[in-house]
Amino acid sequence: MGTLRDLQFALQLKIEELRQRDTLIDELELELDTKDELIRRLQEELDRYRASVVLPGPSVANAACSAQGDKDLGRANRKLIMSESVTSDLTSFPPKMCDKSQECQEVIQAAFLKSDLLKNLDEDEARAVAAVMYLAIVHHGCRVIQEGSGGSQAYVLEEGRLDVTKDGHKLLTIKPGEVFGEVALLYDCPQVYSVTAQLECKLWVIDRRCYHTLMMQRSQERLTRRSQLIGSVPSLLSLPNDVIMKMSDLMEEAHYTEGDSIIAQGASGDTFYIINKGQVEVTERKAGDEEQMLLSTLSEGQWFGEKALWGEDVRTVNVIAASDVTCLHINRETFRDLICGSQDIQENISHTDESEVKDAASLSSSTLSDFHIISSLGSGEFGHVDLVQLKSDVKICYAMRVLKKTALLHRGLQEHALAERNILMEARCPFLVRLLKTFRDAEFLYMLTEACLHGDVYSLLREKGRLDESSAKFYTACVTQALAFLHSQNVVYRDIKPENVLVDERGYAKLVGSRSLKKVEVGKKTYTFCGSPGYMAPEVILKKGHSVSADFWSLGILLFELLTGRLPFSGAEPMRILSETMHGIDHVDFPKAISKSACVLIKKLCRHNPSERLGSLRNGAKDIQKHKWFEGFDWDGLSRGTLNPPLPPNVKEALHSSSACGDYAGGAAEMCTIWQDF
Repeated sequence: MGTLRDLQFALQLKIEELRQRDTLIDELELELDTKDELIRRLQEELDRYRASVVLPGPSVANAACSAQGDKDLGRANRKLIMSESVTSDLTSFPPKMCDKSQECQEVIQAAFLKSDLLKNLDEDEARAVAAVMYLAIVHHGCRVIQEGSGGSQAYVLEEGRLDVTKDGHKLLTIKPGEVFGEVALLYDCPQVYSVTAQLECKLWVIDRRCYHTLMMQRSQERLTRRSQLIGSVPSLLSLPNDVIMKMSDLMEEAHYTEGDSIIAQGASGDTFYIINKGQVEVTERKAGDEEQMLLSTLSEGQWFGEKALWGEDVRTVNVIAASDVTCLHINRETFRDLICGSQDIQENISHTDESEVKDAASLSSSTLSDFHIISSLGSGEFGHVDLVQLKSDVKICYAMRVLKKTALLHRGLQEHALAERNILMEARCPFLVRLLKTFRDAEFLYMLTEACLHGDVYSLLREKGRLDESSAKFYTACVTQALAFLHSQNVVYRDIKPENVLVDERGYAKLVGSRSLKKVEVGKKTYTFCGSPGYMAPEVILKKGHSVSADFWSLGILLFELLTGRLPFSGAEPMRILSETMHGIDHVDFPKAISKSACVLIKKLCRHNPSERLGSLRNGAKDIQKHKWFEGFDWDGLSRGTLNPPLPPNVKEALHSSSACGDYAGGAAEMCTIWQDF
C-alpha cells in the first residue's frame, strides 16, 4: 500500500508539473503573438523606408530597386507582369555552349548562390545555365546597364570592379564573384540603376530568351524522362496519360551513397522507387543464416517496392545502394489520392445565367455606333473601360473595354488578346464576367462585357481592412467555382487577385477577363512568366513550367489576403516579393485572425509541389469544397444563385450618371480571330 501511495503522490506531482508547463506555454504563446505583431508592424515600416532609402545588401538588383521611390509602390507591384512567349519548338533556338575553364564554372555557380533567384536552381540546372553563359570584356568607364533602359541580361563578374549608381549617386560596388541584373531574366523591366566599369572587367552573360529556352528544355526533358520511367512499369501501364504526367510531378528525388540501405527486410513499407541513376543490390537473409544472399542487381530505369502502392507491404528483401544512386519515389497515400475519386472531377456548375443573355438578339445585330457612352469606368496601360448602353435600350448597361492595338503590339501581347477573346466568347459560367461581343477599327479593339458596377474585392479590402470569415468564404467559393469551370475547359487563369474579382448586382463575385488566360492541353505545361508578384506560384517564377495547379496557389494567397488584409509575401520591390514566395508558405507566420482550419486550407493550396496542392488531385475542386473550412457552406445554393451574399452590393456613382460622354465612330467591324486581320 505504501508503494501505491508513493506512486499516486508521484503522479500528482507530475500532473501539477504538466499543468505549470501548460500555463507557461500559454504565457509564452501570448508573448510570441505580441512579438509577431510587433515584427509585422516593423516590417511594414521597413518596407516603406526601403521604398525611399537605399539599403545595401548582397543582391545588387534588390538594393538598387529599393531606391526607386515609387509613391504607390505597393499598388505598382500588384500589376500583371507577362514576359514574351518562348517557342515550344526548342530546336529553333538551341542554347549554345560556351567554352570556359572549370575554375570559371565554379565562380559562376558560386555567384548563383548569392542570388535570390538563381540559388533556387538545382545542381543540373545551375551547371547548364553556367555552361551557356558567354564572355564579355568591358573597358574602364563603359556602361553595362543604363538607368531607365530595358533589360534582358544577367551578369556574373569574374574580374574587375563595377559601380552601381542612381541619379548620379553611388549606391554600392560590385566585386568579383557577384551576380547582378538577374530580374531581367524573368521579364522586361526598366532598369532602375546604372552599372559602370571602374576597371577593365571580365563578365559572364546570359540573356532572357536563352535562359527561358534552357529552363523550358530542362523541364520538358525531366517530365519526358520521368513519364518514360513510369510507363515502363507493367503495373502502371493502365493509368491514363494525365495521371502519369501528374505522377511525374509528384515523384520526389532521393540521393543515396554507396552502402546506404534503401529498404530493410522485415520492415513495413509504403513507398515505390524507380532508379534514375546508379545501381542497387537486392539481398535476402534466410532464417538461420548470418550472411545475406545477393538476389539481383538493379540499374537505371528499373524499379522496386511497387507492391507498397496497392496495399500493406512488409519488405521481404533488402535493397542497398551499390554506388551513388538517385531514385524517384512516391508513397501509397499520395498515389491513392492521385488515382482515386470521381471521374467527373468538376462541380456541376450552371453554364448559363438568364440575366447575362438578356436581349441577345439585339446585341447580335448591333454595331459599335449603336452604343452610347455614359461615363468612363477607368483606364489602364493598354486602354480604358467605358460604361455604355444601347441607344435603342437604355435599361441595360454594359462595359466596353477599349484596347490600343499599338500598345498590344509593342508589348507582343496580340496573341494573348486573341486567346482571351476566344476563351471568353465560348465561356458560359455565372462566376465569370461574360464577354458578349467584340469589335475593331483601325486603332482599337473593343470588348463588350456585362457591367459589374459594384466595385472589386480589392476596393472592399481597402475599405474594411480585412474581411470576416463568412465574407471571405463566400468570395473564395465564387472564385473556386470560376476556376472549376475554366479548368474543366483546360484553361489556366494565372492572375487571381482581389482586383480581378468583381461584384455584380446580386452581390456575387465574378472573375474578370484577363490577357493571362491560356488553354493548356492535359499533361502539358506552359512556360510564360505571367502573373502578379505576391500571387505567382514558385514554378512560374522558376520557369519550371506550370498548368492549372498554379491557380490553386494563387487561390490560397487570395484567401490569406481576404482574411488578413495583406499578402503573405511582401517587399519594397518585385524581386524581394518573388524571393519571399520561393521560400514558401511554411516560412510565413499566420496571425491569430486566421482560424486553424483556414490555415490548413491555405497551406494545402500553397504546397510547393504543384501536384500536391488541394484541387490538383483526382477530385479537382471538389477537394476544396469538401474541406473542413467550408463545412456547412451551401455550394448548391451558390451555384443556383439562391445563397444570400454576406455583404450587400454598393452601386458605383457611374451608374447614376445621366449625362452621356459621347458615341463611338461608325465603321467598326466585328473582331476577327486572326491577329493579322486586325
